[in-house]
Amino acid sequence: MATTAKIARRTFLIGAAAVAGGVAVGYVAYQRDPKNPLLESLERDQSTLNFYVRIDADGVTLITPRADLGQGAISIQAALIAEELDLAWGQFKTEPGSPSAAYYNGKVAAEGFPIAATSDSFGARAGRQMGEVIGKLMGIQLTGGSSTVPDAFDKMRVAGAVARQMLLAAAAMQTGIPLAQLKTRDGAVVFPDGKTLSYAALGAAAASISPPTQVDLKPAAEWRYLGKPLQRLDILPKSTGTAVYGIDLRLPGMVYATVKANPRLGGGMQSMDAKAAEGAPGVIKVVTLPEGFGVIADNTWRAFRAAALVNPVWGPAPYPVNSEALFAEVAQSFTDERRDSRNRDDGDVQAALQTAGAQAIEAEYRVPYLAHAPLEPMSAVVQLKDGRLDIWTATQIPRFLVAAAGELTGLAEENVHLHAQICGGSFGRRLEDDYVRQAIQLAMAHRDAPIKMTWSREEDMTHDFPRPLAIARLRGTVASGQVQSCDLSIAAPSVTASQSGRLGLAVPGPDVAIVAGTWDQPFAIPNYRVSGYRAPPSVPVSSWRSVGASGNGFFHECALDELIHAAGADPLAERLRLCSHEPSRRVLEAVGRTSNWSTPLPKGRGRGLAFTLSFGVPVAEVVEVSATSQGIRIDKVFVVCEVGKVLDPVNLESQVQGGVIWGLGHAINCEITYADGAAQQTNFHAHEGMRLHQTPQIEVLALQTTPEIRGIGEPSVPPAAPALANAIFAATGQRIRELPLNKHVSFV
Repeated sequence: MATTAKIARRTFLIGAAAVAGGVAVGYVAYQRDPKNPLLESLERDQSTLNFYVRIDADGVTLITPRADLGQGAISIQAALIAEELDLAWGQFKTEPGSPSAAYYNGKVAAEGFPIAATSDSFGARAGRQMGEVIGKLMGIQLTGGSSTVPDAFDKMRVAGAVARQMLLAAAAMQTGIPLAQLKTRDGAVVFPDGKTLSYAALGAAAASISPPTQVDLKPAAEWRYLGKPLQRLDILPKSTGTAVYGIDLRLPGMVYATVKANPRLGGGMQSMDAKAAEGAPGVIKVVTLPEGFGVIADNTWRAFRAAALVNPVWGPAPYPVNSEALFAEVAQSFTDERRDSRNRDDGDVQAALQTAGAQAIEAEYRVPYLAHAPLEPMSAVVQLKDGRLDIWTATQIPRFLVAAAGELTGLAEENVHLHAQICGGSFGRRLEDDYVRQAIQLAMAHRDAPIKMTWSREEDMTHDFPRPLAIARLRGTVASGQVQSCDLSIAAPSVTASQSGRLGLAVPGPDVAIVAGTWDQPFAIPNYRVSGYRAPPSVPVSSWRSVGASGNGFFHECALDELIHAAGADPLAERLRLCSHEPSRRVLEAVGRTSNWSTPLPKGRGRGLAFTLSFGVPVAEVVEVSATSQGIRIDKVFVVCEVGKVLDPVNLESQVQGGVIWGLGHAINCEITYADGAAQQTNFHAHEGMRLHQTPQIEVLALQTTPEIRGIGEPSVPPAAPALANAIFAATGQRIRELPLNKHVSFV
């Protein structure tokens, strides 16, 4: 039999608070606890001890509900549970679990509030707690915002500790041996005489025991896995080519499809001539969709070939049709009517700008649209049969996706089954559900058979919801060798409004993403103002790795570097003088030491420094470059970050290095431009990442001096572009104020 009904009445949710000797585990007053989602799918002889642990005769399965996008999310989630459950590494299976409010993200919602990470005020603490409340009340199951580790750190360790305690209690009940004499090791209870009893043998009995209301968590000194180098669970299959991504899936009776939509996003299709496509080899059906059409065939290549034979008449773009007009619209948004926020307004900026004897500096900076361009293009397998919808895809928003599927098909959500797949990259792209909606619409037109819908690379590039373009304007003054004032204004379309609108969410108030990575920087400039201006909606935009901070790091740190240079001060020394946050100060000091900042470089070489605090993580980067006769060569990058306790030093280093390469590559080469309403870059040849021969040595140092647990998937991105631009200035005297940099210099 499956587990008893008792489990349904004592579903497991953690409201963890530090108490003497342990962690309190209890029900949270503001909402009834969600059901344990594992109860709905238990098979005979399977038991569940809480949301994250299932046991059967073959052993233990750990539920890792945050999406793995290549960032190691499965491994770190498993490690958090396995550490407290006392499992041998790899002595378990992992599954993503079904979409459920039980797997809500309590950290990500607070990122949308204007709360400085450096603030520990009552209001800041209350705001962060409100984010937890919103996440739980709405059941927001979402992977993003570098929140996987911070959100899971307590929840999943407590889940492992509670399950362990229940297994110990079951062993004590079965053997009569006092609980205090029992231990656990490598998936088994260990008796005083050294004999063992496996968790698999105890699972059913443990499931009938009420979970403890308090558990002790291991001190860090006793950790076996956390804080130590781990071999990621996916490293072998990914290294040998045996990993199965969503795009690799094959099912019996499968047919194949592709979709083509209006490249003028939101323009729709006025008509089409599909006769040639319908008669093409292997074609099963051509389906009209709201934004275009889909072709179903007996293999993907034939679907691609037939789609090229369709002659559609596309509607006009509902936004300015070229890049010049799009930038002009943003430039015209620096008005009082379009001011969205002013979260930072220290001193008297207006008076400081008019101070007699002070040197005034003005500059304008620009960043372009950028595509997500993951290596695995958008794809999904969908089957609609006998009143049941099955979806196999990689996604960062499983519950939103299930809700959208229910709306499209009219099915109750319990008849929609999402099978989450590992993902070949995302960078925020799979926070959208457009590609899955298209696959569902094809399945509604061709029922019963599983349909594998795959976008071509060109469709993927031209139908991305890109990182928005933005413009920043600096006014500032310097005097007596110091920065005296900084007035930074930023205009951009709202990512939050665009993305949330597509998900059916209304997000009132200012969009913090427009000014993220600028207003909350820990520098006590005497007169310091940051204003955000919301440009009109145009090209639909979305979250891109590090979101608003991705471009704003370039704005803030290039602007600050210009001010410091005008003052005649040292870029590191002046930042340290202005720094008002001790952890950030330590990061800056450490990057100065590791990069040998004070050591002079030969002529034609330069160092550039940039610092950005994003997602609660202060990161400083120093880029060294050489100006050669062939162009700029990036020689070396030094990175220092502060994430609190490092849970996997190898993966942290990889994530930081990957973020730096991502940031540098896009700063050098990448932009999405528009003509006649459509993206002009159609493949990687026109949106080129950093090449292997261009990739510098990257040294990473993670400080561990603060108690907070932070995520590192995104914070190393924002400082990369400005550190490079500042290094180019140091080496050549050329100040570049727009991206990509290859508009102004060549790179070797």
